[in-house]
Amino acid sequence: MSTSPRTPARSPSRRRFLRASSMVGLSGLVGTSLSACGGSDPAAPDPLTASSSEVLDAVQRGTLSAEACANALIARAKQQADLNSLIFLNEAAALAAARQIDQDRQAGKSLKPLAGLFIVVKDNINTADMPTTSGTPSLQNARPTTTAPSLKRLTDAGAIVLAKSNLHELAFGITSTNLSFAKPVKNPYDKTRIPGGSSGGTAAAIAAGIVPCGLGTDTGGSTRVPAALCGVVGLRPSVGNGGAQRRYTDTNAVMPISHTRDTVGPLGRTVADVALLDSFITQTARAQPASLQGVRLGVPAAFWAGLDASVAPTAQAAKAKLAAAGAVLVDMDIPGLFSTNDLISFQVALHEPIADIPAYLAASGLTGQSIASIAAAIASPDVQGAFGAIQADVFGAAYPDAINIHRPALQKLYADAFATHKVEALLFPTTLLAATPMDLVKGSGTVSVNGGPPVDTFGTYIRNTDPGSNAGIPGLSVPAGLNAAGLPVGMELDGPLGSDQRLLSLGLALEAVLGRMPAPKL
Repeated sequence: MSTSPRTPARSPSRRRFLRASSMVGLSGLVGTSLSACGGSDPAAPDPLTASSSEVLDAVQRGTLSAEACANALIARAKQQADLNSLIFLNEAAALAAARQIDQDRQAGKSLKPLAGLFIVVKDNINTADMPTTSGTPSLQNARPTTTAPSLKRLTDAGAIVLAKSNLHELAFGITSTNLSFAKPVKNPYDKTRIPGGSSGGTAAAIAAGIVPCGLGTDTGGSTRVPAALCGVVGLRPSVGNGGAQRRYTDTNAVMPISHTRDTVGPLGRTVADVALLDSFITQTARAQPASLQGVRLGVPAAFWAGLDASVAPTAQAAKAKLAAAGAVLVDMDIPGLFSTNDLISFQVALHEPIADIPAYLAASGLTGQSIASIAAAIASPDVQGAFGAIQADVFGAAYPDAINIHRPALQKLYADAFATHKVEALLFPTTLLAATPMDLVKGSGTVSVNGGPPVDTFGTYIRNTDPGSNAGIPGLSVPAGLNAAGLPVGMELDGPLGSDQRLLSLGLALEAVLGRMPAPKL
């Protein structure tokens, strides 16, 4: 499975950015040099475990062949095929691009700043040179005519798409138990359990060592939940009210759920990997580590309430470590936040697809498809249910108030909370539970928290991620450690609208305190 190498067009603004990148040099835009691995002539890093920066630096210096790196990652992808983390392996094109990098370096040519970076891209993000299936039967052979702008900025800078990654069918779910041709994605830490969703394929591929980083999408938690359950890092960038408040703009270039809520988001092995992708997508300076000394982080009681025993001890230990490192943890709450969020979430996400999906299909050149034809072929029962509600427009009458009254009220609750308590970010466990066993019948189903009665899997896992999504503020999930069962637990930082750069800087500081996640035993 492969395509021919891409030759993307480059706009003047991007050329200026890439020229500036090369002038600054890898030490500024890529970061960590291999000298950190020992000596002035270090051994090549292991591409299965090294950070993006380490691999990039090694490829650019010539201590690691880009082709050797590609071969190692492709071999790992094939070795871990039973994870079902990938839908399309871009093998021939990736190898050809890698060989060209090596040839250019040997010829003394300047390399693009991301030459040697291999990524995976969630398969609902448009790629004009390979299929974009959204993990659903009706689009299995879909070939959009466009590439999403966020991805194109990465490939223009030299990044290579190794594969398109699996997802919860049509991104309408939180488990990535896709019951279509794409198959259920498995968690690398325990292959009987969910990786989270809907960007589960990207998170699982990173955790399994197939790539150091990649792209997902997030509507209500879809970068952060899989990041937490797979022990990687996931960013939901600012969305706000759209326009200038939106950090990434990919209008009609990603199979949508909601134009109000959707965004592309990067995931990575480390916060530095995510910051690297963010810097090139936004064409801004890369975030640098902050000092935690004296930084005020809000600890909202509602987000810490009701944690399952699979999460609580690890989350509490992480909180104690941050306090010991000098962070000022401010106990607080945001009264009315969850009840206000409940007036927005489904009311927006199950109404906006009625217009957004046809607009995407038309802009992507995917003729002959409609909501009805897509819905008729859906394989996963939980997604069938969602599309039944969409086609019936169950929330049509509630939508105007959700957008015009309740969403602004939620945004004000957050803004007031940050200002009143003088906190830079909110700190809380990303999910109430660690990874739960897969439901291979329904795709989602129910879970139990602390042995209680069955509750909805979807609502339980997005409880802490969904409100910030609806408010349009940025959120970053960072690994907190493994629980007693050896499963990852994530901690989230949510910041004020537009604070993405600062949030990444704080994330780098958190990661330095909490440590890197041990790799799964594959």
